[in-house]
Amino acid sequence: MNNSTPGKLRSVVVGLGSYLPKRIVSNVDLEKSLDTTDEWIVQRTGIKQRHVAAEDEPTSVLGFNAARAALADAGLTGSDLDLVIVATATPDYTFPAVATQIQASLGMFHGAAFDMQAVCSGFVYALATADKFLISGSHKRALVIGAETFSRLLDWKDRTTCVLFGDGAGAIVLEAQHSSGSADDRGVLTSHLRSDGRHREKLYVDGGPSSTKTTGHLRMAGREVFRHAVGMVADVVTEAFAATGTTAQQLDWFVPHQANRRIIDASAEKLGIAAEKVVVTVDLHGNTSAASIPLALTVARDDGRIKKGDLVMIEAMGGGFTWASALIRW
Repeated sequence: MNNSTPGKLRSVVVGLGSYLPKRIVSNVDLEKSLDTTDEWIVQRTGIKQRHVAAEDEPTSVLGFNAARAALADAGLTGSDLDLVIVATATPDYTFPAVATQIQASLGMFHGAAFDMQAVCSGFVYALATADKFLISGSHKRALVIGAETFSRLLDWKDRTTCVLFGDGAGAIVLEAQHSSGSADDRGVLTSHLRSDGRHREKLYVDGGPSSTKTTGHLRMAGREVFRHAVGMVADVVTEAFAATGTTAQQLDWFVPHQANRRIIDASAEKLGIAAEKVVVTVDLHGNTSAASIPLALTVARDDGRIKKGDLVMIEAMGGGFTWASALIRW
């Protein structure tokens, strides 16, 4: 290789943004209609409140607002993009894709836009997919969005599930940039995606267009999900460290999917990640599925924790089961 030729392309984070609906539902609010208490919810999940979308706020509206914030942060417009991927399990319609709706709203009339469905792992799946497009050289800039209106899927009489979830959206702008090819490069350093369809009945929605012709409600075997989550998360995070020659001690920030505080704490402990390096927003947002990681990234970046050059690990596990990790040099 010519010494003047860069080692490889990396997908570098150049913009970040989020959006949360204005309506906040606290645990105390839920006490009025459910046989539950604030103490019970906090003790078992760490959740204190969640945001719930208004009737005129479908997933595409949440995603567009997050996308607009991320593009403004990057100093770009929709016309500067050539790829949009939306991770969501709660699309506005069976089709068209939420991504194409956001594409049109952004004034992007070229390139490609599509949705990705891996439930809570969706954002990491979408990030990894965008990364493959960018490092191949086929695309220059990608907008990756995690957007959900899980409140639409909940059985609000089921206290074991409805207290867990919230609505929101987060977005990240990635740009292909030449790099040295080392773990010191800025950008996505590695990603690892997994799934095992044998676990469907542990976390699923009991409806769909080709089965019940309805939207259905979310159903979950909470103990079973918890039992699998920590081991699966540790698996893909350990693989990311091995692939890059890095360690938990070198990590600046661990930004896990925000599902349950006990899962977050147990995962960090198993991996040997110091508690002060773990970003936690589940108390304020609840589980926002594919939106949880970009929402947490935005909080930690905006409050000054995540800075340029920091080594950031993201990971998630979701229905399917799916689970995934990505290591990013900010």
